[in-house]
Amino acid sequence: MSLVEIQKLPTADNAAILLHPSDNIAIARLTLPPGQVVAVPGSEVTLREAVPVGHKLALRRIEAGENLLRYGQIIGLALNTIEPGAHVHTHNVGFDEGQRRYEFPEHETPLPAPPAEVPTFQGYLRADGRAGTRNYIAVVAASNCAAHTAELIAHSYLNETLPANIDGVVAFPHGEGCGHAIGPDTVQLRRTLLGILDHPNVTAAIVLGLGCEVNQIDQYPGSARVVGMTLQDSGGTLATVAAARHEIARLIGQASVDHRITLPASKICLGLNCGGSDSFSGITANPALGFCSDALARLGATTVLAETPEIVGAEHLLVRRARNRAVGERLLEMIRSYKTYLDRFGGSFDDNPSPGNKEGGLTNILEKALGAVAKGGTSTLNEVVDYAERIHGPGFAFMNTPGYDPVSLTGLAAGGVNLIAFTTGRGSAIGFPIVPVLKIATNTQIARRMLDNMDINAGTIADGEATVEQVGNDILRTLLSIASGERTKSERLGHQEFVPWRIGPVL
Repeated sequence: MSLVEIQKLPTADNAAILLHPSDNIAIARLTLPPGQVVAVPGSEVTLREAVPVGHKLALRRIEAGENLLRYGQIIGLALNTIEPGAHVHTHNVGFDEGQRRYEFPEHETPLPAPPAEVPTFQGYLRADGRAGTRNYIAVVAASNCAAHTAELIAHSYLNETLPANIDGVVAFPHGEGCGHAIGPDTVQLRRTLLGILDHPNVTAAIVLGLGCEVNQIDQYPGSARVVGMTLQDSGGTLATVAAARHEIARLIGQASVDHRITLPASKICLGLNCGGSDSFSGITANPALGFCSDALARLGATTVLAETPEIVGAEHLLVRRARNRAVGERLLEMIRSYKTYLDRFGGSFDDNPSPGNKEGGLTNILEKALGAVAKGGTSTLNEVVDYAERIHGPGFAFMNTPGYDPVSLTGLAAGGVNLIAFTTGRGSAIGFPIVPVLKIATNTQIARRMLDNMDINAGTIADGEATVEQVGNDILRTLLSIASGERTKSERLGHQEFVPWRIGPVL
């Protein structure tokens, strides 16, 4: 039998999903043929044309220039008159960033006290009070010139048996570290690499340079758990591999005191990310992850939304939830600076939806953003940080990152998240070297088609088999098990994507 779900014939009552009473469009739950009757609360229409699964259909006549509403929010303007039952997508929807009205909080919202009793997990307590969910030795390249040697060092341990409390020796190769303009770009790269060297999932590390690159290793403070070396001082590639193995043997011995202990769920720092989004992302997986995010915030844990281009069009909702005006202003400053960055290259926030996003029913960045912010639930926005900056917590936070998945995950990890939850409707296959990445499918078809990659199927919500709350609780239970050592599918597959964000020119 094919893994592709055999869809039942739609009925008027189950053909489409209305997300808000004020919406003038609905979402096709299945692929709908012309002539299909669609009934949602307050409306009944007959389709004029086929509407693909996840795409939008008009519930009434929408005049040219009129706002299109999804989630009760504007997602665009009708380019021409759209008749009831018509397919609504890129051919008849215009993008307009428009002007949003921001409602800043009038008073400081205090951090709530966590409950007396919280769930627990088995993790590694670090000296600074943070918790590790894994225990790795990292070999971090300072530049592209040291990247290959860093990989050789890590690969030399593939067939070796390490102590049970060491999850592995893992390399962080990348293409940066030289040919940079000295300034913000090099500062950001160093902040990113420092975040990996000092990550709670890393027990010890080597920072490895060639010796003459822009990103000199003396910018990284040495310690009992961070060793610096260069190929030039160590005698070349093979001699450096041998020297690094000697240091790693000492670091492994030093890590013999690391053991998992019972820790409160308040020690969780969860990155919230999405990739390969579709129309169901904002209906199933993202709201379920948002429920989990709210639950963690109530427990005194930290959750971190990211991907600045993917909140544009929904940022007013986050500003309204800010802990104070300063936090709301900081969020808007991140968006303004990102727009300046795009303007340098003639780009637009609406360049973000990919062809796959659009095939999955998302028309523009406004629609995509309204579904993306659902990952952050409804909790107070307590903190806004720049790319790869240390996340302090507790509660809900935002980090300025691109929407490009590997760069966004790298920033979140460098900021200190010890788990990542990643929703996808198109089946993005990605992970991270030292942080477990939980993959949550937005629809049952992709969950079945990519069984090797997906950990949780949130498509059961659209199928009518589960509620947002039920899947949200399942995500929370699974995250606590992963924090205690259970492997995600991305870990089992060996995903190790690491891509720092380069913001300046190549010299």
